[in-house]
Amino acid sequence: MSNRQVYAVILAGGSGSRLWPLSRQHLPKQFLALDGAASLLQTTINRLSPLIDTGSVLIVTQESHAKGEAYHALLPYKTLFEPVGRNTAPAIALAAAYLAANGDDPVMVVLPADHIIKDEARFRTHLNIAIEAAKSGKLLTFGIHPTRPDTGFGYIKAQPSGDPNVLDVERFTEKPDIATAGRFLKEGGYYWNSGMFVWRASVILAEVQRYLPAVHQVIQDIVADSRVSGTFQQAVEKHFPSMPSISIDYGVLEKSDHVSLIPCDIGWNDVGSWQAVHEIADKDENGNALQGNVIAVDCKNSLIRAEKRLVAAIGVEDLCVIETTDAILISRSDQSQRVREVVDTLQHRGSTEHIYHAKVNRPWGNYTVLEEDPDGFKIKRIEVAPGARLSLQSHRKRSEHWVVVSGTATVTNGEEVITVQKNQSTYIPVGTKHRLENLGSEPLHIVEIQVGDYLGEDDIQRYEDNYGR
Repeated sequence: MSNRQVYAVILAGGSGSRLWPLSRQHLPKQFLALDGAASLLQTTINRLSPLIDTGSVLIVTQESHAKGEAYHALLPYKTLFEPVGRNTAPAIALAAAYLAANGDDPVMVVLPADHIIKDEARFRTHLNIAIEAAKSGKLLTFGIHPTRPDTGFGYIKAQPSGDPNVLDVERFTEKPDIATAGRFLKEGGYYWNSGMFVWRASVILAEVQRYLPAVHQVIQDIVADSRVSGTFQQAVEKHFPSMPSISIDYGVLEKSDHVSLIPCDIGWNDVGSWQAVHEIADKDENGNALQGNVIAVDCKNSLIRAEKRLVAAIGVEDLCVIETTDAILISRSDQSQRVREVVDTLQHRGSTEHIYHAKVNRPWGNYTVLEEDPDGFKIKRIEVAPGARLSLQSHRKRSEHWVVVSGTATVTNGEEVITVQKNQSTYIPVGTKHRLENLGSEPLHIVEIQVGDYLGEDDIQRYEDNYGR
């Protein structure tokens, strides 16, 4: 089977709330670097080489990621955008239908974008076994040898099949209590459910049709619509919101009699908490994982990360301390799974610290909120990349003052197009169509002062946009 008959389908639509404050709704953990210089998404793709080349990678993600902060990370790859999140079964069925739309039937290697695998060579060995087994119509899942009774994972019971590399699946168990997890380890034959799968597109589509008829019907509507009235993506945007929300495990794999398991010992971690990040990180002689401008005095078994400011800790033990520009998390390591409670509280308050970072990436560059005052003004630092431009837009509730601090700005202000040099400024009245553009070869930096009764990012009407927003 050639590489062109094997596709990697990377699921990258999650919100990443368990790793707040580093991970935010608009730039979740799969697009961030946690274990090295590359993002988790890029690391996931890199470890597939040379089995699967980058031309055979399909990323399924949220439309807001693709047109927002993750724009450049996704640009080199084939992508499908979900207009709304609907869990793994609809996402996988959508990818399978897309890959099979031209009559092809590739083997799909389905991987979450946000996992860590330390032994990549052994992973590729197991992946080769799974690809070969998938040719015969099997649904393959990767089972991780459990190292402790963990209640954060689902478990799969498997038994010998005659092939030591491919086991028969007996049953799935959702996340158990600690006593049940302990019993599973004593009994043996149980594996953590990794959420990594391999199968042919036609096989998983047939199982979806059998066990999830409502999902199958929406997929059929998407395929039919794409053939008569537009692109596949346009059909997705029209029909996908009517999808039920259900996981592939619960919806298909727990019911199917075609499921087999590849037992793995590959240094796998789903980095689902800050405690898990501490486990995979390099540590000093006291068990501390330190990153950034950190001073740790008599500290033990702690994760301390500083993004901007100096963080000094004295005599602490078993803590996670995560500092970002606009938020600091302090948690006992064994309580770090509860970060979602903080995110839920922020959402209930109507705050934005769980949605955006202080520095927000955009397809054209980035902006950083320097100060915001309830009396009606906001100050931003804006960077526009060489050759990039913002959308032609207007605001109903605010005016803007722009001061160029480096580079040269080309500004559309109503009917006028002007050049604004360093140490010069311009004023954009409320309701005026305007655009900021960098025609130069160096980054453009401006300071923007917004004044108005409402300063939310949703006060924007776009008339032209290079990035399809």
